[in-house]
Amino acid sequence: MIDETLLDDSERLLRADTRGLLRGVATAGAQVRTAARAATEAGIDGLRPEGRPGTILIAGTGPEVPLAADLLTALPGSSRPEAAGGSAPLTVLPATGPLAAPGALRWTLPRWAGPMDLLLVTSAEGTEAGLPLLVDAAYRRGCSIVSVTPAGSPLAEATTHRRNLTVPLTRPAHLEPAGHLPPAFGPYWSLLTPLLLLGDRLGLYEGAGQSEVAALADRLDRHAERCGPTAPTAGNPGKTLAAECSAALPLLWSEGPLAGAVARHCAATFTALAGTPALAAALPGALTAHGALLTRTTRTTEDDFFRDRVDEPEAPRPRVLLLREDAAAVPADSAVTAARDLAHEHGIALGEIAPAEDAEGPLAALADLLAPLDFAAVYLTLA
Repeated sequence: MIDETLLDDSERLLRADTRGLLRGVATAGAQVRTAARAATEAGIDGLRPEGRPGTILIAGTGPEVPLAADLLTALPGSSRPEAAGGSAPLTVLPATGPLAAPGALRWTLPRWAGPMDLLLVTSAEGTEAGLPLLVDAAYRRGCSIVSVTPAGSPLAEATTHRRNLTVPLTRPAHLEPAGHLPPAFGPYWSLLTPLLLLGDRLGLYEGAGQSEVAALADRLDRHAERCGPTAPTAGNPGKTLAAECSAALPLLWSEGPLAGAVARHCAATFTALAGTPALAAALPGALTAHGALLTRTTRTTEDDFFRDRVDEPEAPRPRVLLLREDAAAVPADSAVTAARDLAHEHGIALGEIAPAEDAEGPLAALADLLAPLDFAAVYLTLA
């Protein structure tokens, strides 16, 4: 359980926020604008791709890596001639090593990687020893390389030395983290934005160009106003979700690839940041994958009727959060309707998150799905 009185006390919230989590999530729009400007200055707009890459390889240490990989495959495919044949296959390079410490991590290229492939590397610090080694190996194989990392870091120097593209990671001045902690866990927009622009420029998908990214920043600003610490819980989606999920097991069910990317990312954020276990699954498979969790709560425990229940901890009840990519009416024979019926049948609370009616394009939908859950994860952590 969380201290819900803390949610409506903005001063106490800010005092509890010693890691700057609220500041980080509330300034996502500023991070997008700054990162887009840095990407433009680095020359992303001037790229003249001769065709889509054979395979995209992506490596890094932050939570933006799996989210970026999901988004690169979830965004609508491009109809441009240079993108004929659909989106390029994507492979996330897993980190290996004896410890989860940056200095101990290593990344290995697949044996088939070669001149037709593109390596994307992201790092908030650029000091992981294994990433420059990965860049060297990719250069020897003839891969194209793009890194998003602070200027002057070992990773940036390794990329530039190999005559490939480095997008300098820039943060707004007020977002500089204290010590080594990042300003926020979750969608690290400063790292994610250049990858979105690059994918659009390469023709991997549409709807993530400069104008759409600028609109994304504005939309994130509006969500920060609605979900920020000074907005009361009533009418604040972030605080409401935090209160609803505090004593529950959140089940994030998604309809569509974009909603699926958000569900997986937010389940990981709830677990790793707030310590609230959460599970993600796509419809209709979620009905089978998580069905036993719903039915288990309706069973009675007639066995051992006289046992002492005083010290038994109460298991968290599931709460379904249904993520949809649009707010259109749902057909009666859809998986969404089946999910609603299943939750109602077993008395399970169900909430729905969908883009607003004025959301135009995939990035607007992404902001509407992601921002409230991002704030909820921070409020769960603080309260």
